[in-house]
Amino acid sequence: MEIEIKIDGNYKEPKIIILTEKMSDEISLLVKKITEDVPQMIAGFQNDQLRVLEQDEIFRIYTANNKVFARTNDGEYSLRLRLYELEERLEKNDFVRISNSEIINIRKVKAFDLSFAGTICVKLIDGTVTYVSRRYVPKIKQILGI
Repeated sequence: MEIEIKIDGNYKEPKIIILTEKMSDEISLLVKKITEDVPQMIAGFQNDQLRVLEQDEIFRIYTANNKVFARTNDGEYSLRLRLYELEERLEKNDFVRISNSEIINIRKVKAFDLSFAGTICVKLIDGTVTYVSRRYVPKIKQILGI
């Protein structure tokens, strides 16, 4: 992809023109990123400190004791959003709901164990083992192409 920027005092607002032979997934993604609202951050609390969590560092988001937590390499963070609100903020291609109480980062999965009857065991690269509830098994199988 070639990028060209021209500085012109006649333009009070930036103007973007995309020249291409044909529409492609790459162009569609680029347009989506340009037109999206400001990215919505995910704030995590740990030891009375607030930290903005990058989506690519999150392994899983889950509920326990009526609270929502995010698991990262740096440990667990308490979140103040509900799972459905987080689903709206998370990258759709990277995160998938596996139960009513958990969302996983599909890029942090080490293996899926299909030997369990009616469910799927998920092993994350950080060593965490979790399970896909029966309700979400068809969705995971669709994502995996099985």
